[in-house]
Amino acid sequence: MTYDPTDESRGEERGLNRHQLEQIQSARGITNAQIADLSEGALRGLLFKLDIPARPRLRAGFFRLQEVDERGLIPAAAMETSLQQLESMRNRLRQRMCVAGVPCGPQVLPAALAVPPPPAPGAGIAPGISTWTALGPGNIGGRTRAIVIHPYLPDRIWVASTGGGVWRSSDGGNSWSPVDDKMANLAICSMVMDPTDPDVIYAGTGEGFTDGRDNRDDLRGAGIFRTRNGTQWSQLLATKQFQYVNRLAISKDGKVLLAATQEGIYRSEDPGRINWMLVLPGLMADVKFDPSDNQKAVAGGWRNGTAYYSTNGGKTWSTASSATPWVGRVELAYAAKDPSTVYASVEMDTGEIWRSTDGGKTYEKRDGLNENGVPANYLGEQGWYDNAIWVGDPKNSDLVIVGGIDLWRSTDGGNTLARISQWQSDESAHADHHAIVAHPKYDSDTNKTVFFGNDGGIYKTEDVKTVGGGPDNAQGWISLVNGYAVTQFYAGAGNPNTGTIVGGTQDNGTLAYTPADGVNGWKEIFGGDGGFVAADPTDDRYFYGEYVWLELHRNDDGATSSDKWWERYIDGRFYNESLQAWDWKPLPFHIPDARRGPLGALFIAPFALDPNDPNRILAGGASLWRTNDAKTQNTDAKGPRWSSIKAPIGSFISAIAIAPGDSETVWVGHVNGEVYKSANATHDAPSWQLIGQAGQKPLPRGRYCTRIVIDPKNHNVVYVTFGGYRRANVWKTTNGGKDWTDIGISLPEAPVRGLAIHPRKSEFLYVGTGVGVFTSEDAGESWAPTNEGPTNCPIFDLFWMNETLVCVTHGRGMFQIDLSGA
Repeated sequence: MTYDPTDESRGEERGLNRHQLEQIQSARGITNAQIADLSEGALRGLLFKLDIPARPRLRAGFFRLQEVDERGLIPAAAMETSLQQLESMRNRLRQRMCVAGVPCGPQVLPAALAVPPPPAPGAGIAPGISTWTALGPGNIGGRTRAIVIHPYLPDRIWVASTGGGVWRSSDGGNSWSPVDDKMANLAICSMVMDPTDPDVIYAGTGEGFTDGRDNRDDLRGAGIFRTRNGTQWSQLLATKQFQYVNRLAISKDGKVLLAATQEGIYRSEDPGRINWMLVLPGLMADVKFDPSDNQKAVAGGWRNGTAYYSTNGGKTWSTASSATPWVGRVELAYAAKDPSTVYASVEMDTGEIWRSTDGGKTYEKRDGLNENGVPANYLGEQGWYDNAIWVGDPKNSDLVIVGGIDLWRSTDGGNTLARISQWQSDESAHADHHAIVAHPKYDSDTNKTVFFGNDGGIYKTEDVKTVGGGPDNAQGWISLVNGYAVTQFYAGAGNPNTGTIVGGTQDNGTLAYTPADGVNGWKEIFGGDGGFVAADPTDDRYFYGEYVWLELHRNDDGATSSDKWWERYIDGRFYNESLQAWDWKPLPFHIPDARRGPLGALFIAPFALDPNDPNRILAGGASLWRTNDAKTQNTDAKGPRWSSIKAPIGSFISAIAIAPGDSETVWVGHVNGEVYKSANATHDAPSWQLIGQAGQKPLPRGRYCTRIVIDPKNHNVVYVTFGGYRRANVWKTTNGGKDWTDIGISLPEAPVRGLAIHPRKSEFLYVGTGVGVFTSEDAGESWAPTNEGPTNCPIFDLFWMNETLVCVTHGRGMFQIDLSGA
């Protein structure tokens, strides 16, 4: 990375030293002049995030902890197996039925996935089976890696999310609905449409983009799926071993399909896609066919910094050459005007553009300079995660769009770059770009519409040549989220008196919903990654959330506004004005584990508000931390006092449960599967007992403990859930932990992350698994899958608003169902 000293004095006027300016330029590609124009909140948030590099990789590592078994493994066909088991359970249901108040049945209709908004307050409950209703967010999207558009009916658009599957619009992005249930749970990374038959679309599952250190932490898939009508999809069985399909390419005659996977480039040329051959081994990020020639194709490596080309339809490949070696992920694009021109966006350090004029055989470096004449750093040190390039103008091969954290435009073939989006602005396109696709009728003159997929969903501009003007590069950007509800939540909580709900999300902050604002009125009350949340049941002004690694924050205005970050932290972090840097309050006013970051707590660490005393919070890192004054005044010197009430055991705390009506009874679970119980948890030094290691059926060891739920009517009845693509992920005790029963034996082999007990009927249970919600009317002896709403998608949390159950998904937003009539 080359440092740009231009306007350095303006950056220093903000109190930043040269080291900080270098860090910001490298990580975000922002010039000193742009740094000087940042708001105080944006600047401090930016400095804060510099302490947490590579959050996408850290998130992936966190998921892996929940998905491995006691041997540290994930079965090769884990997702496929769990989906088959789900289908088998559905087939055993002969008719639509109601189990514990939740609709279940043998079929899932697409209409049941596109559920309507919730009823108006006081509208009443219809008799019979209640239905799931969507809570959204309908105005906040999620990570989108692929876009395909019907060539003759351009209002028909399909987009692929990595948490909520494939969604479809028939009105140009004004509204969206998910396609069939088979695609609801899969991380979709790539799509391609048959150029000879636009009713045929292929979708590649599994997201293989980490930072290149290994491929074990990614979101796994189940091969390639195909639709012949745009809605109903089926798996290509010969591809089920493809865990990560990063890119798909199809020849212009529709005969040859290429897949860039974790093992290399696979090729199929039979109509049924039954036969596949590995034609280029290695980790592959990208593959593209020449749009004008069935025989020519190019491919880019995932981490080896290599480009390849083929002249025989992908049967054999040769290595392209460049003047200097490349490093990292390689993304490629044929120029629409002249496909002999191929551009490469190469990860390197912060991004480099290279160009070939011989169809991808040799490449020359372009300057890639910003307005100050220094490298633009457009990938911002994370080109392994977000890296996109487009050269789709049919009249100008020098018009290039590249995307990393932000989008940049070049009109001279990559020699100079101008930023056209700005991640700090709510009015500009969202950050982290993955897909760029032109309107099918794009002609460079009368139609200049281009679509963009990023971590905030899908955006478009109607003039790619001028978009990005104005003070925040916001001019010309149009969000097309519009009900594209693929937000990835980690947890949720709500106040039943007001109906306000909060939830922590992946990369979209801590969000708040109010009935008055509705499903399209969610707002961010804290930025970055969100995590666990809590709602004060006695005072509707107070909500709690966290940033990563147990950095807790507090809202005291009913989740109506987004306060400055440095005023909200109650874990002890504050912004030191004199140092112009983030700092920590003295003990006991900070959580030492939060200060240690990844050495002190999980990336998404658990905390719990005591349901019996809203001034008490228990927070889990390496130790269990307690404050008894959660609402005390928060200043730069003081705030809630924290003390350790459970010593470390060498494995992070992953689950916390406080008995309703009895604050002395607390259960704690760990990543290694160990579970502990205290009967005097409010004491200064509580005693802890290791639970579930003896007896005929001990709890599983070595598997992530995801959730502990204590029956509010009988504290001797406790449920413990576990991660891993295995059986035996839901356990029950009826005698306070002396003996245990595996009640999850009939559930699909998938992680279980949420469990809820009906407030009136303790025998009615609801569990959230990696493949949807399952219900039981007999305390777990038998289970049935729901066939509406949050079906076949990862469920991360379940919580009650009186007798309304709220389901928190990681990829399809939130849903609710009124079970007062159950």
